[in-house]
Amino acid sequence: MMSPFPPDILTAAEAIIRDFTAAGLMVSTAESCTGGLISGALTEISGSSAVVDRGFVTYTNSAKTELLGVQAETLLRFGAVSEETARQMAHGALFRSRADIAVAVTGIAGPGGGSAEKPVGLVHLAAKSRAGVLIHRKMLYGDIGRSEVRLATVRTALEMVRLLLTH
Repeated sequence: MMSPFPPDILTAAEAIIRDFTAAGLMVSTAESCTGGLISGALTEISGSSAVVDRGFVTYTNSAKTELLGVQAETLLRFGAVSEETARQMAHGALFRSRADIAVAVTGIAGPGGGSAEKPVGLVHLAAKSRAGVLIHRKMLYGDIGRSEVRLATVRTALEMVRLLLTH
């Protein structure tokens, strides 16, 4: 059976599984707009059970608060799709798991839901390590289609996980 993921995503996931296994590290994910695709890409790879601790799919604000500890005030002040929320999601995923590195994503995949301030294709990603290193990326993928925004987000998230492995 063919994988639902494009070859470049599988290659990135394989590298993470290989490198994290060699380093004895684990990863967790906190996903909103990708709905579990990041953990799905990682678990598509044989041997991923040694690396993937858990994945949180927190599509609603209440799920972000209940499962990841995102502060209600953050959601009210900055919105679900914000750097502040992504950072808190990554922190929550890290400290509510056994992972050494966590990655979080929140965005607007479209086709609706965008605004002038927060257009379709806006995604905030954050990755955090137990060593305290945190990186954030604000991506403006544009209105390229829901599936493409989600896959582009997976690519960026996997790249960020690999980047934190070297820090």
